Amino acid sequence: MESTKVECDKHTVVLREDGVVHLIWSPHVRIETTDARAAMAAVLDLAVGNEYPLLVDMTLTASLSREAQSVFNQRCATRIALLGTSPVDRILANWVLSAQEQPCPKRFFNSADEATKWLLLPDATVGS
Repeated sequence: MESTKVECDKHTVVLREDGVVHLIWSPHVRIETTDARAAMAAVLDLAVGNEYPLLVDMTLTASLSREAQSVFNQRCATRIALLGTSPVDRILANWVLSAQEQPCPKRFFNSADEATKWLLLPDATVGS
């Protein structure tokens, strides 16, 4: 599989050669509804009707609005790994993970390698 990339002001989305869609938020970004919708549209456009595992790099994200969080509750991937390094990243990820509706398994990671390993596990071994 060949890598494909879409760049926007606040994020970049890459369909990597390993079959993982990688959404990378710009540092210190404030994610509002329009930003979330644009990112989801890019993820879905790259997937071209398929579902892939999604790695969301939210390292140093400043904030995520409640409305934007609801956009991320739609099904867009087989599973989602949230990647961050700071305590604020962890708090934002826990808020996303606490949403009532979880359309697919989601987990938070401090390591891109560990997140990718989990994303590429066979479906039966993923768990939530």
